[in-house]
Amino acid sequence: MTETATARPVPELTSGWRLAVRSFAQNRLAVLGVGIIVALVLFCFAGPHLYVTDQVTVDPVSSLLPPDAAHPLGTDAQGFDVLGRIMRGGQASLQIGLFAALIATAIGTLYGTVAGLAGGVVDGVMMRVVDTLLSIPFLFIVLIAATRFSSTVLSLSLILGAFSWLAPARLVRAEVLSLRSRGFVAAATVMGATKLRIITRHLIPNALGVVIVNITFQVADAIIAVSLLGFLGFGLNYPDVEWGTQLSEGVSYLFEGAWWLIYPVGGCLVLVVMAFNFVGDALRDSIDVRLRRR
Repeated sequence: MTETATARPVPELTSGWRLAVRSFAQNRLAVLGVGIIVALVLFCFAGPHLYVTDQVTVDPVSSLLPPDAAHPLGTDAQGFDVLGRIMRGGQASLQIGLFAALIATAIGTLYGTVAGLAGGVVDGVMMRVVDTLLSIPFLFIVLIAATRFSSTVLSLSLILGAFSWLAPARLVRAEVLSLRSRGFVAAATVMGATKLRIITRHLIPNALGVVIVNITFQVADAIIAVSLLGFLGFGLNYPDVEWGTQLSEGVSYLFEGAWWLIYPVGGCLVLVVMAFNFVGDALRDSIDVRLRRR
């Protein structure tokens, strides 16, 4: 008598990226962070088309009006509607944060990949350059650069991106050092692949998880940095504005009871930085297999 074996279904294989997306979607803070970012982007970029205000012409007669039906968040010292001002300032802050993060990540990824793949003396020299630049206070360098160039969205993005690539470079280098000993890199080398092909086709794509996670934190850091520059008086020039400049102008009138100049814009700044940190933490946990929720 033969016993028929019970056929068991073969479990469906799930790619690493699908598992990462599933783990990310199960993280409530990550979903909250994405929701906040989407809401603020719509508020800053779509809001001005629905709530139209004049953010160019100074109106001293309407200076420091408290919130009312005509101005839901009041007006500032120049007579600008604060709600419309926050929308305009948010556009600049988000743009600078994103552009600076992309620039810093691009430079740091390429630099760290080259250093990690080269190894030896080249790696040592390149990392000593990074260590030397890291020893110089970031704010000191940025302030000097900001005083030399006119403050625009593009110039501030380039300045922040040009001095923010050091941390991404170290992260990517560490990842490349672990990747270059893998079999696929050795196989590509034996098959005659050039260094450039190994970097662009093997190392950078496999270090993409670290790069993606780093971008989110870089955006949050860049938004904080440009807000700090604006608070110190090195922000965008009139009629452009960003959240740091708004905070700096509002502090002068806080003790006069003009709370609407501080708390709304400060709340937006806290929310966006917190949201990007939530997303970055969740991406790190979902992409890293050791930290991924089961």
